[in-house]
Amino acid sequence: MRKSGILLHPTSLPGGSGIGDLGKWAYRFADFLSESGQKYWQILPLSPPGMGYSPYQAYSSNAGNPLLISLQALVELGLLHPEDIQSPLPESGSKVDFEAVIAFKEKLLKKAARSFFSGIAGPLLREFADFCSRTRSWLDPFAEFSALKRANFGAAWTEWDPATRADPQEVLDEKFIQFMFFGQWNSLKKYCNERGIEIIGDIPIFIAHDSSDVRANPELFDLDETGNPRNVAGVPPDYFSKTGQRWGNPLYRWDAMAKTGYRWWIGRIRAMLNMVDIIRLDHFRGFEKFWEIPAESETAINGHWVEGPGDRLFEALSKALGKLPFIAEDLGYITPEVHQLRDRWGFPGMRVLQFAFGDQSRENPHKPYNFIRNCVAYTGTHDNDTTAGWFSEQNEQSRDERDSALKYMGSDGREPVGDLIRLLLSSVADTVIVPMQDYLGLGTEARMNVPATSGHNWNWRMREDQLRPGLAEKLRELNRTYGRE
Repeated sequence: MRKSGILLHPTSLPGGSGIGDLGKWAYRFADFLSESGQKYWQILPLSPPGMGYSPYQAYSSNAGNPLLISLQALVELGLLHPEDIQSPLPESGSKVDFEAVIAFKEKLLKKAARSFFSGIAGPLLREFADFCSRTRSWLDPFAEFSALKRANFGAAWTEWDPATRADPQEVLDEKFIQFMFFGQWNSLKKYCNERGIEIIGDIPIFIAHDSSDVRANPELFDLDETGNPRNVAGVPPDYFSKTGQRWGNPLYRWDAMAKTGYRWWIGRIRAMLNMVDIIRLDHFRGFEKFWEIPAESETAINGHWVEGPGDRLFEALSKALGKLPFIAEDLGYITPEVHQLRDRWGFPGMRVLQFAFGDQSRENPHKPYNFIRNCVAYTGTHDNDTTAGWFSEQNEQSRDERDSALKYMGSDGREPVGDLIRLLLSSVADTVIVPMQDYLGLGTEARMNVPATSGHNWNWRMREDQLRPGLAEKLRELNRTYGRE
């Protein structure tokens, strides 16, 4: 069945207090998806962002992002007063100022927690106890990690004062915050599913070193005697960077993982499947072979490929969890062995139109004439420029690609973004996903991430007036035209 969807991380929604949240605008966007004939809402990881505010460098692989909690919903529960949430931060129409948002929301989430434990929301206490019991395996280490990190002034866990003890009330507060996040997220997911919208979530293959996962399970990671990584993850020089990408995540000890029956991974995927309907496996290539970089190297150039777990991991996951609803992010340097692993398990791979017009070889898998049905096709991903930005005449890098794209489409270039979207929707790919920025025709200023950079990513937000009347019907008509409604 031919379907389409939109990529938009909840932090990019309007509303909230300086950042998109799980409040009314999330439900309004779900309605928009339904009205426009979409079947998928694709998001980025929902975990608490760490270094550079990146959702791919999270403090926990299972916890939710507290910044996404709707403060208005806490008012409705009686845990905050309306005047508490009168924020000086812009509701929409600007970039996320993460430092200001964190300062504003953390204080109010703590206040809501104290109200909760004083008995104001008494009927929820039983639900809270049930939540803590169900999620104990990851919630207890995460809550302690968060409390200790605060007590150590934000330092990485390997630098903490060993004499520091977690404040029991701080630990309880962290558990309450996670309870609120998952309550709001589960309500939103249910609302989406009832309207025929499935959520595509995103699992980063690697975990941030400064995380509760690594602190609680050091034996599963390639660490030295001080707890720091001996080797780190990344990718060799590629489309995005001439020196490669040094992500800095610690690598797994796959031998140690195997001895446990891959228990940690099974728990991680099980928890994720309680949150989303389909999982995009970020950097699928790393399950076949991963790029190992000495921790002391400043770039990714000096790395080398090392054997990954391959079929053994997916056999363990399948045995424990049944059918695996995965999308394989198979971009970058891909070998036949990676394709074979993907195809043995029947996972759809990815195609990206922005990669179709630089490589002029007939075998380029991103050229639409090479698409297959069992794939998920994109105009671009969160790592690409917006399509308007990529196509812009100011983008010298894409000049030849722009000319090639116009020639391929037989386009006069007056509406290149619309032409590329129609090219994608008309393809044989069973599933197509378009970033919201492309449907809005936005330029490079709306780009979500520039790989191998830090400091100015993940902060784009959609304005309220950009979800304009008539847009949903326009998108529904496109879906009707190309058999995707």
